[in-house]
Amino acid sequence: MPEKPKNISPEELEQAVAGLNQELVSLANGTAQRIDCTPENIEQGLAKLVLSLIELLRKLLERQAIRRMEGGTVDDDKIEEMGLALMRLEQKIRELAEQFNLRPEDLNMDLGPLGTLWKEE
Repeated sequence: MPEKPKNISPEELEQAVAGLNQELVSLANGTAQRIDCTPENIEQGLAKLVLSLIELLRKLLERQAIRRMEGGTVDDDKIEEMGLALMRLEQKIRELAEQFNLRPEDLNMDLGPLGTLWKEE
């Protein structure tokens, strides 16, 4: 059974039409935002996404390691091992970011209304 049509006020209809007209005008004038897809941009964008996710996971692992260390559930040898592994991972992320001309702060992606991927410390 088909859904009943929604009751739309004249003001809502007018706003919708005005929005469509504005979009059509920007398309006609060539001012609509376009994605510049070049091989370099695609590679850098993909590298930024992947490295950002890896950095986020590294930060989460680091926090978990600190919690375990403070909770006394990890012996000294394991603490040393975790610390070295996290330091190596951080260094590797920086090296890869540098290869794609990305700064460490570029990896903290802006998620729009959600804010950035992680809070600066």
